[in-house]
Amino acid sequence: MPSGASSTPSWTTRPTRSPPPRAPCRTHRGCRRTTSSSGSASERGRLYAGTSGFSYPGWAPAFYPVGTRAGALLPAYAARLPACELNSTFRRQPTPDLVAAWSAATPATFRFTVKAQRGGSLRALLSDPEGTLPWLLGPLGGFGERLGSVLFRVPAEIERDEGRLARLLASWPREVPLTLDFQHPSWAWDDVHALVASAGAALCATDLDDADVPTVRLTAPFLYLRLRRASYSPADLAAWADRIRPFLDAGHDVFAFFRHDETGESALRAIELGRLLEGTTTG
Repeated sequence: MPSGASSTPSWTTRPTRSPPPRAPCRTHRGCRRTTSSSGSASERGRLYAGTSGFSYPGWAPAFYPVGTRAGALLPAYAARLPACELNSTFRRQPTPDLVAAWSAATPATFRFTVKAQRGGSLRALLSDPEGTLPWLLGPLGGFGERLGSVLFRVPAEIERDEGRLARLLASWPREVPLTLDFQHPSWAWDDVHALVASAGAALCATDLDDADVPTVRLTAPFLYLRLRRASYSPADLAAWADRIRPFLDAGHDVFAFFRHDETGESALRAIELGRLLEGTTTG
């Protein structure tokens, strides 16, 4: 739906079936077409770097201006960063009015990624995707083009079950970008990766303290990275920029979200990552 359109997308689940292979889309929500010196058209992906959440008054003065009121935090955030991973939606389903307010507070180029509500996610995976997904995804249609992806978290107590995953993916509306965040290591399996790729969904790669740097697998038109270490040195950020750059150059959008902190340093890291990849970020 074009930005500014008055209608809200209507998302419905599909009849349960095995998800057919789908060629990667090269124009996922913001890829821009550029022209080389030879005149041939090519596409460059956009970097959507940000943080998990935005409503942190303690980020002043490092990130927010001193005195920024609660209602002005999101516009101030969106003036400096192109995307935000919403945390509150994991605990409580957003209302249509709240989605409309978030959208109105941001420019058309801004992207939200939404953590799917916890209880609804579990029901959709474990028992009834056909009945649950319309409720789970219904309010998110109000984001329109500002919806970058739904982050569907599968908690650590749920081990690999390819049958349940296949049923969820078969019911998921193809027009809603999906990222799967598997917490239990049993999901790190080639057959699971192939199943996710066949549905055009993304695999979340999470960078954690006291863990190896995660493998990044491209299974969708975009990448989704959660950079959750307590601190990133300039060398760390440069290394992540080097890992991300080839995907952007190949035309894939990249979502990269730093964990929230108490002072706003994480937001400044997101800005620095964008600077390192200047020329591939949203305006």
